[in-house]
Amino acid sequence: MSDKGGIKRSRHDSMIGGVCAGIAQHFGWSVTGTRVAYVLLSIFSAAFPGIIVYLILWLVLPLED
Repeated sequence: MSDKGGIKRSRHDSMIGGVCAGIAQHFGWSVTGTRVAYVLLSIFSAAFPGIIVYLILWLVLPLED
């Protein structure tokens, strides 16, 4: 878990905006596994608008120090 409390976008493991990497780092999950799960959830769930959620998180989550 993160020692500073909140989820932050990753600077080092980012592919696009660092959102999935930041979530994975915060919860201690695999970055690759988090990305795959996010994409699969976005594709197979009509109720989860993946691109819109990602863009909102990209704007809302602060970048790590």
